[in-house]
Amino acid sequence: MDKQATLGFILIGLVLIVWLWLQAPPPSQQRVNGVDSARIREPAMKDSARIERPKVAENAVPSSSSHPEPLGEFFDHLAQGNEKVIVVKTDLFTAEVTTKGGLIRKWELQKYTTWDMHPVQLVDYDHSGDLSILFNSSDGKFINTRNLYFESDLPNWKTIELTGDQTYSFDLVLPIAEGRRIIKRLTFKNGRYSFDAEMRFVNVDKVISGFEYQVAWEHGIRYAEQNSVDESSFAMAYEFSGGELVEVDASNDGEVVKRDFTGTASWVATRNKYFAVALLPEEGKSEGAEIQGVAVPQPHGGIKENYEIGLKMPLKGRSEETARVTVFLGPLDYKILKSYNESLYEIMSLGAAWIIRPISEYVLMPLFQFLHYLIPNFGLVIIVFSIIIKVALHPLTKTSMKSMKRMQALQPMMTEIKEKYKDDPQKMNQSVMNLYKEYGVNPAAGCLPLLLQMPILFALYAVFRSAIGLRQAHFVWWITDLSIPDTVVTLPFTIPFFGITQLSGLALAMGITMFVQQKMTTTDPRQKAMVWMMPIMMTLLFNSFPSGLNLYYFVFNLLSIGQQMWINKQHGTEPLRKVDPKKRSGGIMERLTRDLPKVKR
Repeated sequence: MDKQATLGFILIGLVLIVWLWLQAPPPSQQRVNGVDSARIREPAMKDSARIERPKVAENAVPSSSSHPEPLGEFFDHLAQGNEKVIVVKTDLFTAEVTTKGGLIRKWELQKYTTWDMHPVQLVDYDHSGDLSILFNSSDGKFINTRNLYFESDLPNWKTIELTGDQTYSFDLVLPIAEGRRIIKRLTFKNGRYSFDAEMRFVNVDKVISGFEYQVAWEHGIRYAEQNSVDESSFAMAYEFSGGELVEVDASNDGEVVKRDFTGTASWVATRNKYFAVALLPEEGKSEGAEIQGVAVPQPHGGIKENYEIGLKMPLKGRSEETARVTVFLGPLDYKILKSYNESLYEIMSLGAAWIIRPISEYVLMPLFQFLHYLIPNFGLVIIVFSIIIKVALHPLTKTSMKSMKRMQALQPMMTEIKEKYKDDPQKMNQSVMNLYKEYGVNPAAGCLPLLLQMPILFALYAVFRSAIGLRQAHFVWWITDLSIPDTVVTLPFTIPFFGITQLSGLALAMGITMFVQQKMTTTDPRQKAMVWMMPIMMTLLFNSFPSGLNLYYFVFNLLSIGQQMWINKQHGTEPLRKVDPKKRSGGIMERLTRDLPKVKR
C-alpha cells in the first residue's frame, strides 16, 4: 500500500476505536471487604414550580424517625391509621398495595430474575412504595398522600389471583371530611405489565389550592444487575410530548438535574438497564410533567442514579373530577412497549436516531426475533446471523480482497518507483497514481466493506447492550449471559487506561482472529506494527463489551479468514494485467489522475 492508503486505514481504525471507547460502559468496580459496588438509592427532593414543597436540602434523606410536620385542619387526622396490604397476583407479576399512602410497595416480576437468581423487584420498598398524589392544601400545607392512611373494604392481606383475561378493581379512599374524599381506584388486568390508577376528587374545591395536583413516582426503579456501575450508565428519565422525546441524565457525581415541562405530556418515564416505570395519562389530560434526577456518590468509587417523575394534572374546581393514569412497570421489550404507546419504545437504547436506530429497530431486532423463533439458543442465533451478514456482504468483501491482492502484486513496482523518486515526492506520487490507473487498481476499494459494516457493528453494539432477550441467555460452557462480558481470567493487577481486571474469552478469541487476518493481508514490512497493534487495541477495547457482540465478531472474522483463503487459492496465481485504456472507467482513479503528467518508469 502507498502512504495515502495506509493513512486512510489508520484514520478509519482510529475513528472506530475512539467511537467505541466513548460508548464503552465504565469498568466494573471490584468488591471491597465483601461490599458490592452497588450503591444505596438516595431519594430526590425537589421544589415544584407550582406545588410549593417544603425547602429541603437537595441531597437530604428524610429520616423515618423524625416527627412529621402538621398537615393542617384537613389532613392532620389522616396521618395515623391502620395499615392493610392487598396482594395481586397475575401471570406476569405479584404486586402488594398498602393503604398506608395508597402506594404500590412491591412489584415482583414472575419471568425475570436478578443476577443472583431472585425475582426482579422493581419498587423501592426501602421508602414504603410509590405512586403518591401531591398538592397544596387551601390552609397552606404541602400534602403528599404517602404520609396519609387510606381506607379499603378489603380485608388485610387479601390475595387476588388473576388468570386468563380477568380484571379486578378496588378502591382506596382518603376520607378528608364528611362528603369530601379522594378515591384512588386501582385496576389490574392479567397479561399486562401495568395497572390503571383512577383518581377521583369529590368536593375538594375548598380543600386543594392551585387548581393542580401531581401524580408522582418518587423513588425511581430498583437495580437488578450485578454490575451496578454499568447499570447506572443506562439509568435515565424521559418526557415525551408533541412528538418530541426529551432525555434527562444526571450522570455526574452529586449532580441534581431538574426539568419542568409545560403543555400536554404523552408520558414520563425512568429506566435502568432492562426495566422501566412509566406514567401514561389519558390523552390530553395532563398539563405538563416534572423530572428530577440525582447522581449520588457511593463508597468505593460507586455512583447511583435516581429519578423522580411526575405528571401535572388539572383540577377545574368542580364537585367531582376524575383522571386516569396507566402505570407501566416492566421489561424494556420492544413489542410490549409499543402495545402501550406508539412512542414509549423510544426509551430503549438502540443507537443514534438518524442511521443506527433504524438498522437496530427494523433490521436486527426483527431478524433476531425471527431466528430465535426457529432457534431457541441465542448463541446459535448470533452465529447464524453472522453467516447471514457475511453472505450479504460477500460481493463487496470479495471485490475488496481481490483489490488488496492486486495491491500486493503492485508492491514491487511501487517500491521501485519510491526508490527511484525518493528525492522528488511529487513525481513519486504522480507515478504511483499512474500505476494504479494503468492496472485498474483502486487503493480505496478495501475500505468500502469496512465502512458499510461500521453502522451494522454500532447497531449490534446497541442491540446487544440493551436487548432484554440476551439478558441471562446461556450459550455454552462459561458463556452464561450474552449481554455481559464473559470472564475467563481475573488479573492480579489493573491494565492502565482501560481499567481491565478481568479478561474476556471471546474478546481474546476475536483478537486472535483479527491478528490472523492482519497477518494474511499485510505484506508491507513497514506495516508490521499494525499487525500487532490493531488486534491488541481491539481486544482491550472489546473486553468490556457484551459477549454476544464478541461472539458475532469472532464468527465473522473466522468466516473472513476462510473467505480470504478461498480468494488466495482462486486468484493467487493470476498474473497482473494492465487495463485496456479503452475499457477504463471514469471512476475515482480516472478523475484523480486525469490531469497528471505522464512519468516514465
